[in-house]
This record gives sequence, C-alpha cells and structure tokens, in this order.
Amino acid sequence: MDAVRLIVTSRRALAGSGDAPETMTEVWQAQALAQAIGSRLAVSGPPELRGEALGLTELAGRGCGVLDTPHLPTEDLRAAQLTDLGDARQALLCLGGLLGEVGIALVGLACAADDESTYWQCMEAIDAADESRDRVQEMLRRLADREEALPEREAG
Repeated sequence: MDAVRLIVTSRRALAGSGDAPETMTEVWQAQALAQAIGSRLAVSGPPELRGEALGLTELAGRGCGVLDTPHLPTEDLRAAQLTDLGDARQALLCLGGLLGEVGIALVGLACAADDESTYWQCMEAIDAADESRDRVQEMLRRLADREEALPEREAG
C-alpha cells in the first residue's frame, strides 16, 4: 500500500483511539510505519536523504522499542503493508504530521498515567517521536534545496 494512504489510516486510527492501551498501540503502529518509511528512503530514496532516512529508521525503531509491542495479527501491521513510497515529499509531509500527533497523544497519556513506568515509557516515546519528526523536517528541507537547485542547473 502507498505510504500516504497508510499514514492517513494511522492518523485516523490514532485520533479514534479511546483508552490508553489502544492509543499506545496506535503510537507503536505510527513509529513502526515511520521506521519502515525511513528504511525504504534509506535504501531507494533520493541520495541526499539517505543519511537522514537512516537516522529516522533508528529513531523510530527506538520509539517502538520503548513501548510494549502490541499483539497484532501480521495483516494488521501497517508497516508491513508498505509497498510504495509514492512522492517522497508528500509522504514526508504527512509523516511529519503523524509524528506531531503521536507526540500530542503521548503527552496526554503521560499526564493521565497512573504509574511511573507508563509515565517514563511515554516520555521516552515522546522524545523518539520528536527526534523522528526533526529528521523528517530535515529531509523536507533537503528536498526543497534540491528542487531549488534544479532550475539553476538547467539554466547554467
């Protein structure tokens, strides 16, 4: 499935999640999807994005690692459904939005946490989501720089 469609599905699922376990599952799904997109960009994306994409893969993996892995059937894992990145810029714009929403959801969970373990789990996941979003923003900046340089190369 196309990256943008999976991201939109994740955003809707996160927005529609009710209780804390369901929200944590959606946060994990979003981080796993960010990891898959980063991996795909690192391997086959534009050359100027590959370093940042590898960083995104590592950070999103950390975001998954600090959360309890949900027990989901393989067919429900959105990251496993990623077959096509489509337009890298559009995918990154959407992914940045999703990661921002993940951070907001995690702040809500941390504020409502009944135990210290859940609180710190949320704090670590917030940090990973924020750093992942920073990588996405840097990749968008590099894409914009590349697009700016293309007309200059064609003219000169």
